[in-house]
Amino acid sequence: MEDPIKSKIQSTSKETRQDILGRCLTYLCIGLIVAIVLSIFIFVASKGIATFTVNKASLWEFLTGKNWNPTVTDASGKPQLGALPMITGSFGVTILAVIFATPFAIGTALYMTEVSSKKGEKILQSVIELLVGIPSVVYGFIGLSVIVPFVRTHFGGSGYGILSGSFVLFVMVLPTVTSMTVDSLRAVPRYYKEASLALGATRWQTIYKVLLRSATSGILTAIIFGMARAFGEALAVQMVIGNAAIMPKGLLSSASTLTSVLTMGIGNTVMGTVGNNALWSLALILLLMSLIFNIVVRLIGRKGRMD
Repeated sequence: MEDPIKSKIQSTSKETRQDILGRCLTYLCIGLIVAIVLSIFIFVASKGIATFTVNKASLWEFLTGKNWNPTVTDASGKPQLGALPMITGSFGVTILAVIFATPFAIGTALYMTEVSSKKGEKILQSVIELLVGIPSVVYGFIGLSVIVPFVRTHFGGSGYGILSGSFVLFVMVLPTVTSMTVDSLRAVPRYYKEASLALGATRWQTIYKVLLRSATSGILTAIIFGMARAFGEALAVQMVIGNAAIMPKGLLSSASTLTSVLTMGIGNTVMGTVGNNALWSLALILLLMSLIFNIVVRLIGRKGRMD
């Protein structure tokens, strides 16, 4: 007859070995992810910094210059590496798209969580998931066929510009902001709403003064994630913004973004040349902006937990 104590010791030893193996695999996966992220940062940074270390370009002139033509030198013999038009275009379409999308996203999220029936909520959820799954090139073709002629007819200009790019990005970031806003509203404790109604507040007073204020940090996080999504979009914006690397004079003038210049130029340059290094510098700006967006999200989330 088997000794129960010995059997229990063997079982415990087996579970311990499994725990150690699982812990090692987990740490290995975490270490691999960290190594990949660090490798990406180091690689892009080493390529992007070459513009200033090898080609001796000025960082201030790179960030504030308005002329972008790496293959042409100015009177002093330096290449024209002014990235301000692309930076302005990227921030222009991103901020405008989020301004357009935020009211619609909050309204849709409130309807899904507080007003609609279960069937209506499922229908809206399906629509949001469908918008997420549509490829960027399809949004770009819709922008070319619908938005550009609409802007040309009703606002003037050629139809290509920051406004058209903002309309396209508005539809693209709407699902992201809406989904995260829905999650934020559902995370508000139910007794907040019940206490407000018990004190005599109306339904809409409860939504405005209790639910929205309690979910403020989550909504701000959703907006920042939407900005990050819009800032890194390339193909759809590239098809409707006009791709002119000049300082935009208004919402209706053709412009360019960091991503549009990268996607058009990276395949037409030779590694190590001034033009190629300048494009890697633009990629470094995009990477740093993604890092800043993530830091802002973490700060907002920390503030929300403290509140």
